Amino acid sequence: MEPFVYNALPARVVFGPGTLSQVGHEIRSLGCSKALVLTGPSQSKKGEALRADLGDVSVGLYSNATMHTPTNVTDEAVELAQTLGADCVVALGGGSAVGLAKAIALRTDLPQIVIPTTYSGSEATAIIGQTENGLKTTQKTLKVLPEVIIYDVDLTLSLPAEMTITSGINAMAHAIEALYSTDSNPITDMLAEQGIARLASALPILSKDPQNTEARSDALFGAWACGSCLGVVSMALHHKLCHALGGTFNLPHSETHTVILPHAIAYNTPFAATAMAKAARSLGTASAAQGVFDLAKNLGAPYSLKQLGMKEEDLERALDVVMKSPYPNPAPLEREKLLGLLRDAYEGKRPI
Repeated sequence: MEPFVYNALPARVVFGPGTLSQVGHEIRSLGCSKALVLTGPSQSKKGEALRADLGDVSVGLYSNATMHTPTNVTDEAVELAQTLGADCVVALGGGSAVGLAKAIALRTDLPQIVIPTTYSGSEATAIIGQTENGLKTTQKTLKVLPEVIIYDVDLTLSLPAEMTITSGINAMAHAIEALYSTDSNPITDMLAEQGIARLASALPILSKDPQNTEARSDALFGAWACGSCLGVVSMALHHKLCHALGGTFNLPHSETHTVILPHAIAYNTPFAATAMAKAARSLGTASAAQGVFDLAKNLGAPYSLKQLGMKEEDLERALDVVMKSPYPNPAPLEREKLLGLLRDAYEGKRPI
């Protein structure tokens, strides 16, 4: 066994069907009694229903959580939390709602209970990404780690098929980068392989049968496992590319991860062969890069930046953002090769 360092993150996870009913108990267990519920616009009705269920332990609802966590949206939400005297936040939704809860916690230290309805995995990390003036930046701090994560399998049954696929592949990205991270370790490797395998087996089932509760449960567990990996290791090229594309050009989050991931894997494979062999084995394919690409394309997910509305003339500008503050990465970050990666992703070419 090679030497390694592993820093476990403190977290309480409540997993299963119907666990939304336990939110009130979890609020009180934190010593709180004035929760501000957070959702995005599409989840506002569910947020109102949760508020009603919580009764007097909820003081309000903020329903404008926005993709890539713009700082001006956080400004509004923090002001509302302070006006209402909230002593905790409860986020219900995908990565946007979770990101807003984290941004509020970063500024106010309010405890967080998060209830993911997608497979983003952000809830399991102490990482926050925020966008200001078209630039998305990230930081890692325990201040943004949620105190409680409630995974309710029932809440994922209504997740549309395409979002199920792209959200699931986004989750896989966390685990695949963890396998070749500069601080990878045997514990996260095991979690990563299990998370990838659960998602790889569940997503094809869910593309045909979105109401399959067993596959939903497997996918949600896989998302937690993958997110937990990212929570304790460093991000690399894949996430840097996605943050640059999403924050600067406002591309959709999970779809961008879905498009970029196979190309980032292909770029790194010659310098991380062992790690990518583990990913391929978990996917049940000979090639991790081609396995992810084929999974996305065969299940009807977008597989090119062109499909997401990216303009070819903006690829150079995206690369400028990436090169200004690169993340540690197994393969050297060479501008021309990275431009080739982005061009392949733009065209939707199957990785070699």
